[in-house]
Amino acid sequence: MQFTSEQRLDDGVLEREFTLGEIPGTLWTPGSEPAPLILMSHNNGLPKADPRLAARARYTAARGYAVATIDAAGCGDRPRSAADEQARADLRRAMQAGEPVDEIFESFIGPLVENAVPEWRTTLDALLELPEIGGPVGYSGGWAALGIRLAVVEPRIAAAGFFAGGYVPRAQREEARQVTIPLMFLLQWDDQGNPRQRALDLFDAFGSKEKTLHANLGGHTGTPWFELEDGCRFLDRHLK
Repeated sequence: MQFTSEQRLDDGVLEREFTLGEIPGTLWTPGSEPAPLILMSHNNGLPKADPRLAARARYTAARGYAVATIDAAGCGDRPRSAADEQARADLRRAMQAGEPVDEIFESFIGPLVENAVPEWRTTLDALLELPEIGGPVGYSGGWAALGIRLAVVEPRIAAAGFFAGGYVPRAQREEARQVTIPLMFLLQWDDQGNPRQRALDLFDAFGSKEKTLHANLGGHTGTPWFELEDGCRFLDRHLK
């Protein structure tokens, strides 16, 4: 892991850009003491520098966590394959025509998840070697499909917060039954791109004995800011 830039922010959080092979990422740390680590993913169409992601990361780091995000293969600003670009074009065309899009999402998101998981695990290995990170590890992010897969295959993740805002492939909906860690699930009740019943069915499928559903009125990007505070309290209970 090579750090390429750093800046101390007004709230005392240290923000550093890094590269790990071809993987670009950002790490926010609260101070000199070893801190629990939060893997904060983003929707595959957004870069890691998305302002909403950065604001969530800074807030969480100021609460005493190390927070890391990456642009995984085909995500954010990283190059996309011809198949990815074709799938995106097919998706735009189908949405404009009012046609069903689930099968396009299925063929598009599924491979993204499979390609992203190894890079996130490689990043986790490198992060846990840093002296300023002491574990345990949590997951928080808008890419629920990735989080489900990581929660199943990565035993170092002890708790997770998911946003029910993106398409979850059938494979991950089935894998949700294997997720047993404490879970907080955020749902925007009026998210037109995410059918409400599908999100509720996914919540019901999780195998966790402790799982909490927070539902708020509003569309896809309307999650209230106070949910970030509630999310940090959830992390505090399980990671500190």
